[in-house]
Amino acid sequence: MEPQMESNGISNDHVHVSPSEIGYGSYGCSHYKRRCKIIAPCCNEVFDCRHCHNESKNSIEMDPVDRHDIPRHDLKRVICSLCSAEQDVQQMCVRCGVCMGKYFCSKCKFFDDDVSKIQYHCDECGICRTGGRENFFHCNKCGCCYSSAMKDSHRCIEKAMHHNCPVCFEFLFDTMKDITVLPCGHTIHLACVQEMQQHFQYSCPVCSKSFCDMSRVWEKLDEEVAATRMPEMYQNKMVWILCNDCGETSEVNFHLVAHKCLKCKSYNTKQTQTAPASCSSRIEEMVR
Repeated sequence: MEPQMESNGISNDHVHVSPSEIGYGSYGCSHYKRRCKIIAPCCNEVFDCRHCHNESKNSIEMDPVDRHDIPRHDLKRVICSLCSAEQDVQQMCVRCGVCMGKYFCSKCKFFDDDVSKIQYHCDECGICRTGGRENFFHCNKCGCCYSSAMKDSHRCIEKAMHHNCPVCFEFLFDTMKDITVLPCGHTIHLACVQEMQQHFQYSCPVCSKSFCDMSRVWEKLDEEVAATRMPEMYQNKMVWILCNDCGETSEVNFHLVAHKCLKCKSYNTKQTQTAPASCSSRIEEMVR
């Protein structure tokens, strides 16, 4: 079989490859391309990366007592994937000289050959993130990095990403999936929001505020409410509602279809059992 020729007519057999570049892109797992394995400091077992460890040690087959995540910053030993030399955490193999990860962070003990992610380390977050340092800023109140486009417009919520996704319950702070910030300030996986929309769910699962423009939906509900005549026994019935969008309470005519907020005109409301405390107090004073 003849050697493959490059476009310039030079055979691949004559192309010089630096020893540090050997094996580039050929090793790793589904999470990262890298040329080393890690020795978990918690259980002294060998894995391709911390995600492989966590998936294995938190599987349903594991005894709940033994389930755990790897303490990533405690990693001390790695194994070169090319020469199998066990060594301290470092970018270049001490035996064969191969680069174990084109991107290397000594603080996170993190290796990755795929530098197209434009990784960077955020000291405030304490972990490495992707997307390029120049494209993100760290919000000290939210405790996480956001796109620079949101710097002057995002709504701060303390420790905004230090919790599980309200849909799939995966921890958001160090997730590998795309995250979106809803107008209310709560964070959620982008894929989870898209799945909610497929099921016609358009309110934040944390605070119930609408996260997109619902004006057309409210117009349709206006038409449906107007077209649905209530039985005579309910025509003068009044109920108190709380608006999830603006937080105001209103006393409105009871209707089987929906109840409209008198302030912001939203139908994203829920019926309450009693009047607001201030109204109840005024009624009690009138009774006395």
